Amino acid sequence: MSKISAAITAVGAYVPEYVLTNQILETMVDTNDEWITTRTGIKERRILKDEGKGTSYLAIKAAQDLINKKGLDPKEIELVIVATATPDMKAASTASFTASGIGATNAFSFDLDAACSSFLYGMSVASSYIETGRYKKVLLIGADKMSSLINYKDRATCIIFGDGAGAVLFEPNEENLGYQNEYLRSDGTGREFLQATYGGSSFPLTHEVLDEGGHYAFQEGKTVFKNAVFNMADATVKILERNNLTNKDVNWLVAHQANKRIIDATAQRINLEEDKVMMNIHKYGNTTSATLPLLLNDYESQLKKGDNLIFAAFGGGFNWGAIYLKWAYNSVN
Repeated sequence: MSKISAAITAVGAYVPEYVLTNQILETMVDTNDEWITTRTGIKERRILKDEGKGTSYLAIKAAQDLINKKGLDPKEIELVIVATATPDMKAASTASFTASGIGATNAFSFDLDAACSSFLYGMSVASSYIETGRYKKVLLIGADKMSSLINYKDRATCIIFGDGAGAVLFEPNEENLGYQNEYLRSDGTGREFLQATYGGSSFPLTHEVLDEGGHYAFQEGKTVFKNAVFNMADATVKILERNNLTNKDVNWLVAHQANKRIIDATAQRINLEEDKVMMNIHKYGNTTSATLPLLLNDYESQLKKGDNLIFAAFGGGFNWGAIYLKWAYNSVN
């Protein structure tokens, strides 16, 4: 009997209609297009402006896109995982609401939060459920409404983040395609440098905290940048070494879209050509848990069965790692 691996068999995505350009940001904070582009590579980002709509709205839209493209009956989905750092609310699972919203009435569901590494970690979890043979259809969604955590008077963070969602379907594969290997790490001592402190159990929200803007996201840019550059590149090298791969074996680098300089540094560390590096940061900014599936959706038509994909991410926590996956299908587009 062939070994079962977990393959991605479909992708979907959604980004809000409203486009927040660098030019608009120039009217909001002390910044300019050249400064933002030079330091981040970002030109615009999408923002979910509709009142009362949160991360689940983005997740449902992305999942519905996948379902429509795949021709999938939602009742066949057995597990829904929503990777997110911005759940709709405390305690009530965003994934449960999402599963109900798409008609996945036979699925169980849960949220997974590892900041910008959420989707990467979610890939590890989703593939494990498939590889055990217990489930045959696992829907993994990366979704974040980062605009709900951003102070648009803080030029250090408001230029970076956007809203969006992407979804992938994992199914069993007997051709040795799909999930191959992983290198995942974390270091909790780094959480002070990138977080949204208030609103958790250690630091509950108060009127004073809200008045002072303590509920907004914060990052110490230089420290985060330094750690992201080193750890994303290091994880990418290690996943290649673990699997006896060279840069010539890599068809695509699927790197978290936080900063173009970080992506470039990761690619340069393994001497990978620019045309093998997936990039859409200029269009969406950092959508946190959604960056990796949004890349897959944007590049789906260029992916070929058997392609070697290396995923890499770094996020608050600190959490980081790399995953090696072999693409399982040729796009019909």
